[in-house]
Amino acid sequence: MCSERAAEVAVAARHLGKRYPVYATPAARLAQFFLPRLRRWLGLRPKNHFREFRALQDVSFEVRRGQTVGVIGRNGSGKSTLLQIICGTLYPTQGEVRVQGRVAALLELGSGFNPEFTGRENIFFNAGVLGQAEEVTRARLAAIEAFADIGEFIDQPVKTYSSGMLVRLAFAVIAHVDADVLVIDEALAVGDAFFTQKCMRFLRGFMQTGTVLFVSHDTNAVKSLCNHAIWLDQGRLRQQGTPKEVCEAYLRELYAQDVQAGGPGEAQPDVQAQTAAGQEAAEAARRQAALALRGDQRLPWLNASNLRNDLQVFAFDPQAASFGEGGARITDVSLCDLSGRPLAWVVGGEAVRLRITARALRPLALPIIGFVVKDRLGQALFGENTYLSYQHDPVPCDAGQELVAEFAFLMPRMMPGDYTVTAAVAEGTQQQHVQHHWIYDALAFRCECTSASAGLLGLPMHAISLRAQPPQGAPCAPAPETPSTRSSA
Repeated sequence: MCSERAAEVAVAARHLGKRYPVYATPAARLAQFFLPRLRRWLGLRPKNHFREFRALQDVSFEVRRGQTVGVIGRNGSGKSTLLQIICGTLYPTQGEVRVQGRVAALLELGSGFNPEFTGRENIFFNAGVLGQAEEVTRARLAAIEAFADIGEFIDQPVKTYSSGMLVRLAFAVIAHVDADVLVIDEALAVGDAFFTQKCMRFLRGFMQTGTVLFVSHDTNAVKSLCNHAIWLDQGRLRQQGTPKEVCEAYLRELYAQDVQAGGPGEAQPDVQAQTAAGQEAAEAARRQAALALRGDQRLPWLNASNLRNDLQVFAFDPQAASFGEGGARITDVSLCDLSGRPLAWVVGGEAVRLRITARALRPLALPIIGFVVKDRLGQALFGENTYLSYQHDPVPCDAGQELVAEFAFLMPRMMPGDYTVTAAVAEGTQQQHVQHHWIYDALAFRCECTSASAGLLGLPMHAISLRAQPPQGAPCAPAPETPSTRSSA
């Protein structure tokens, strides 16, 4: 019975740990090489000249054959270290890992490639590293080249490739080596949309029989593709189980940490008072119900379904990358309800206010404040500024004064993914101005589900109706407008 159970396990990790020595200076590294030996020779107890960084600590789990496992966690939590130990490119400091079957891995860009070799030569080189015989690779060469689809670059040195071309070639190889276990470390985030879709079609086919482990920051992808999830936090196994439970717990923790990292501020007490995501969702539903009285008739139906467009809003990041002349500085960006209370949870279609606060560091005669909302790929989705509204009636301010701009709108229905708000304060006109402070990714929010059916975002619909036309012009009473069961476009 035990042997049958063991045969079902593709990957078994037992008390895995990985430690790295971290040296403060090169001299400390040199001292560590000589001084402990000298102290032992003198009969003294050796002394370390480094501090220990524990990338993994006592991690244990099992992956059964045919499972697709997503590994989530913040940067630096040990995800890549874990995958490298499973692939055999790193050895654990403690514990053990057992893998049954051939492993194909797509880890760091360019890993397993010789930069001086051509793409064609690297196909044979990389397939050989993965354990495939040369004659088998030669028989599949045409299929590999067609999958990679990099044209004449196949005969150019890999060192001339872009990151996207590297991913194409690497994935084409692992898709044709008859692997039992496929390990992917966030590599698909680099490829273009068409190639990503090709890879996803391959993955879904591979998942029918093979085992997949992949690292992703996209919790929506983890919930969509995986039947098991692992959450690593600071090198420890924080939680494992169903993707929905693990991802929801991870997002709650992520939000709590981001709010805490935002530090004290005028908007923080209201946000921190709303401690539970469930309470926020209930409040959002009440706000949506009020909106439904004067807007989209489908909102009550959407609120009760898994298609409600919930958007989790993270705290303003004052340390985000920025530039500018320094005549003013943005001090806060927040999404608020119509009464001005900061929101940590927004629903697509809800009436909101985006509030941007800036402090003038010198007198500003013609200040302009604006914003742009961008998706994960940096595409600008929508934005606005104050210039057109106040070009004939400017709001000058002196040094030390605060400028508060508010933009009231209905929140579009967003597609699942991560979004950021870029904010800026400038002086001048729409065409000629001085940029005093432009702050990238000042505010972030995440969408997990949507009722939008197509496009980059969905418009909140006032109403949608459907009627059957009478044949041959016969009269027919118009059908009343009722909530549609189709998602908004």
